[in-house]
Amino acid sequence: MEFLCFHRDRRGTVPLREALREDHWSYMDRFASGMIARGPTLADDGETPTGSLHIVDLPDPAAARAFAFDEPNYQAGVYRDVLLRRWRNTLGRAMGDFPGGPVGGNRYLVLALGAGRAVDLAVPPDADRLIAYGPLLSDDGDAWLGTAMLVRASHPEAARALLSERSYPDIEVHNWQFGGRR
Repeated sequence: MEFLCFHRDRRGTVPLREALREDHWSYMDRFASGMIARGPTLADDGETPTGSLHIVDLPDPAAARAFAFDEPNYQAGVYRDVLLRRWRNTLGRAMGDFPGGPVGGNRYLVLALGAGRAVDLAVPPDADRLIAYGPLLSDDGDAWLGTAMLVRASHPEAARALLSERSYPDIEVHNWQFGGRR
């Protein structure tokens, strides 16, 4: 089962986040074989972290909750909240398989939260810009709760435009970069 986990940082926790970098990476190393995508979201300056995204294959919802809440930064208070949803890897690949590579161009995490009739289940026509794409689902996989994607785009509005905007009550666009050990 694939899960999307987005931890949002508390304000003023960058020094704590930096102090825990190796603990965070060591923790994530345990899940490397199931990691589909990972990386920080960033403020408009392109440098200051604002959150941490992980899309990972795990055995079940209980394992996903343990993954999210046992994470060292979460345990230390770096994060203010967590979005954890089941997710379906519509592209069938990991971020390392993205033809555009890990650098060059603007990268965004787009979270479109919804309810009711599912939309945007098919891959958009501009699939060559997509790093990851899929629906957000309930724990049992039966209810559609929105869409999440990682995309290379010229600006946030271009990233948002890949979705049926009027179908979502809330769409967030975050600056994002490929993550992992550096």
